[in-house]
Amino acid sequence: MPIFAVHYTYAEDAAPGRDEHRPRHRQWLADLVDRGVVLSTGPYPDGSGALILFRAEDAAAMRQLLAADPFAQHDLIAAKRFVEWSPVMGAFSA
Repeated sequence: MPIFAVHYTYAEDAAPGRDEHRPRHRQWLADLVDRGVVLSTGPYPDGSGALILFRAEDAAAMRQLLAADPFAQHDLIAAKRFVEWSPVMGAFSA
């Protein structure tokens, strides 16, 4: 199954909303980790966004997954971008 690298960009003025909804966002991610859908996730140290590595069938499935994120549901992501990624060496390679 393909791996997708998802890049979230956060706006500084949405920080209070992210703080409020972070527990639900992290629970959503934890559930996906338990199911093997999310491989790794974490914020950028400067607070500007986050990187999430997903397994998904295709771009349509990836869009559907991202729409379920509580941060997305509350319009707390300024921009998001995802690309299919094909690791050839290391922990995530086939």
